[in-house]
Amino acid sequence: MPLLDALARFNDAHPWSHNAHFHPWIMRRLPDRFDRALDVGCGSGDLARLLATRATHVHGIDSDERIIARARESTGPGLPVSFTVADALTYDEGGRYDVITCVAVLHHLPLTEALTRFRGQLAPGGTLVVVGLTREDTRVQTLLGLASVPLNLITGWIRNRGRRAPRPLAMTAPTRPADVPYTEFAREARRLLPGVRLRRRLFWRYSLVWKKVREDAGPGSGSTT
Repeated sequence: MPLLDALARFNDAHPWSHNAHFHPWIMRRLPDRFDRALDVGCGSGDLARLLATRATHVHGIDSDERIIARARESTGPGLPVSFTVADALTYDEGGRYDVITCVAVLHHLPLTEALTRFRGQLAPGGTLVVVGLTREDTRVQTLLGLASVPLNLITGWIRNRGRRAPRPLAMTAPTRPADVPYTEFAREARRLLPGVRLRRRLFWRYSLVWKKVREDAGPGSGSTT
């Protein structure tokens, strides 16, 4: 369709990272100081470097060797962060994490297995924060998606000051469409993470925040905000 083609051309000329847009929000969900953190699907390392301003050590993992190499190149030697090419479902550095973050990655993984894995890796009192994508299957999501179209154009124009710009490094990682419907995702998240807070957001994203209050919370009920 001509309109969709025009929108795609505009977005290509004025790109901006929807994932990085949520980084300040993620940091507001976390303690001022914490020990160990894990950033799953760290990409070029932008969020891992932010976490490293508060953490004793941050482990950033990604399955893409090329993007991990770029993350290492972009990280100063003074930051307590390491980057590893690893599978999110098998990576084990030893010990639990006080913070686990996962941005636009969960839809690349088997949902139940990944959430169970994160729950087991999180230390009691630790915080899991996920920003991700699901397939739209509710009226609220459809309306938020429609509202995001003009906001996406405006944001891209403002952030790039009306000029053409190359794609940010963070946007060069492999992508795939989300295939799990939001209602199915929310049902499974509530079952596995008791007390989880879920919210549907602009720019085709949802957010998940869960605090582990005991050694193994296990499947249970959650809440939506």
